[in-house]
Amino acid sequence: MQEIIAAGIIFLIALIALWLSIRSFMEKGFLFNNAYIWASEQERESMDKKPYYRQSAIMFLFTCLIFLLNGFAFLFHITWIFYIVIAIAIIVMVYAVISSRAIEQKKQQK
Repeated sequence: MQEIIAAGIIFLIALIALWLSIRSFMEKGFLFNNAYIWASEQERESMDKKPYYRQSAIMFLFTCLIFLLNGFAFLFHITWIFYIVIAIAIIVMVYAVISSRAIEQKKQQK
């Protein structure tokens, strides 16, 4: 019973991440991105938010996938999924660095 409750919480977190991802792909709602969060009011008004929404949407989608896999691993006692989750986490970190650099380069070219 405890495993089902724990897996339910993990799947709920995955669902929230998916919802945030969809909203970010639609460019709706708060922009969960450090570049936006740490920008001043003036910078926020003038910045092109589209690449930041896309970056955040992809990150939330990967987060959803990680929580889904962890939920299945926890619920069905599949230990090898852990290695897939680690690989996805590494891919997410690499994506975050590369996409941030790409956004900054495009911003400097303008």
